[in-house]
Amino acid sequence: MIGAGVFLPVLFFLLVAVLFPFAVGSDAIILSRTGSGILWVAALLASLLPIDRLIIPDVENGFFDHYAVRGISEEWIAVARIIAHWVSFAVPLMVALLPASALLSLDWSVFWKLEAGFLLATPGLASLGVMIAALTARIKSGSGLAALLLLPLAVPLLIFGAGAVDGHQPGAFLLLAACSLFLLAVAPFVIGAALRVGQDG
Repeated sequence: MIGAGVFLPVLFFLLVAVLFPFAVGSDAIILSRTGSGILWVAALLASLLPIDRLIIPDVENGFFDHYAVRGISEEWIAVARIIAHWVSFAVPLMVALLPASALLSLDWSVFWKLEAGFLLATPGLASLGVMIAALTARIKSGSGLAALLLLPLAVPLLIFGAGAVDGHQPGAFLLLAACSLFLLAVAPFVIGAALRVGQDG
């Protein structure tokens, strides 16, 4: 699961930060007003890139069947996958946020709000990604379906994350944390059920 493809979300994220000023101009005021929202959208879209590598390769190689034979719970496998996905996707993204913020002329207060929002939201986003990958792993053209499923389900994270930056939504950080914790709590059981159904089939 860890390889050259791990860097694709970060490269995509930075590419958006590089190209956006060319689209709207180099006015620092415009960039500072719109930059945080663009970075949230870029992070959400970047999370789509690793989905087809989260579950499908191991399903095709029969790894989950071997885990089941050894008596390893599917829920624990799911927890391990979520942690691995978060480390390989979210941590580099939070590091890349510093140069991206500089490219969009964001001040330090906005940067730290974005960093805090990413820290709260990415566990839920990682859980959602692995969950949808497990649900669509055995469906033909499942990666395309996964993208269609993830985007609307991740909208609350996007709304509360952007609201926490601009300050227009009181308690946005708390709502963002609540959504993320809910996804983090539910995902292992959904993933485990999806893996068991696939094994029974």
